Amino acid sequence: MRIFKTPSLVKKLLPGLIWDQSTRSDIIYLTFDDGPVPEYTPFVLNQLALYGALGTFFCVGDNLRKYPDIARQVAAAGHTLANHTYHHLKGWQTPTAAYLTNIRQCQEELGIIVPVKKNKLFRPPYGKLTRSQYNLLKSDYQIIMWDVLTYDFDNKLTPAACLHHAIKNTRPGSIVVFHDSQKAGRNMQFVLPQYLAHFTALGYRFGAL
Repeated sequence: MRIFKTPSLVKKLLPGLIWDQSTRSDIIYLTFDDGPVPEYTPFVLNQLALYGALGTFFCVGDNLRKYPDIARQVAAAGHTLANHTYHHLKGWQTPTAAYLTNIRQCQEELGIIVPVKKNKLFRPPYGKLTRSQYNLLKSDYQIIMWDVLTYDFDNKLTPAACLHHAIKNTRPGSIVVFHDSQKAGRNMQFVLPQYLAHFTALGYRFGAL
């Protein structure tokens, strides 16, 4: 079952997590998970540049280690780099101590690329985080979830359907998840340009977290 838009009940039950941004402006917060990678991150950067759009890139630490020059290109373009663990771990299946160590390793890689910020951003891979992990992270990180999940990684979903649901569920202040990854490449490359064009024509702008 695909849940493209996070239900309001879930947001109310988990208020310590950031699901969207309260705003009266026509602004959307695009996020990109799992990069940086040479096959797809430059494509995303080019598309964002065409529309003067900013985004937030939740990076896998091992990819930062392998492709630091691409990460620097992301930062140089004014986008936000953020933490997505070092090895893309599932919090529910990882002991808390090991999970926190993995996050710290990713943060160290980020620190090589950009100055460490006080308000560090973290997105748990798969959106899976235990209560104990959350309690230990919340003082150091803003934990960013999402309002709209595009499912660009789902190859059973056609590109046209992916675009339809992404547009249909976006509202002002939405935090929207795309992926700059191999798995999402087909849908993301189809959807992102048309998504940007659609909302730009409606007067929206795109901001970084």
